[in-house]
Amino acid sequence: MHSRRSALLMAGALALAPMIAAAPALALKAPAPDLQEALIKTSLLTFNDANVTGNYSVLHAKLSKPFREQFSPEKLKEGFKPFADARIDFALAVAKERAVTEDAKLDDDGRLTLRGHFETRPSRIHYDLAFIMSDGEWKLIKLTVNVKPAEG
Repeated sequence: MHSRRSALLMAGALALAPMIAAAPALALKAPAPDLQEALIKTSLLTFNDANVTGNYSVLHAKLSKPFREQFSPEKLKEGFKPFADARIDFALAVAKERAVTEDAKLDDDGRLTLRGHFETRPSRIHYDLAFIMSDGEWKLIKLTVNVKPAEG
């Protein structure tokens, strides 16, 4: 994480979650835990890279089709401006131990929800991600990241 701790605390939360219903789940199963971890880490690292470089094209390309249709790379950049302005870089945090705050859920609409945080100090990276099957693979439909002081 970036050494400017006060900046980490300022970032707060930003969610871009399209209000578009996912396609009904047709015999979908939640992916195995190792694939869940890969989805989380690659999503967060791609998000981090976009914030650090200011280039949201790769993040945009990796989103689900409904998310891409609702948010252009420019809108993503505008929406996540607090992260870029605070110079938050949490690439190393994603290598830390991950704590699951809620078991993976696959709802009737085929949305896979993954929530948790990374065990970092003095702040924790909290995530609330949702994925749908899009273009034949699990892709983000919701991206919420919070940087909060670590508890205890």
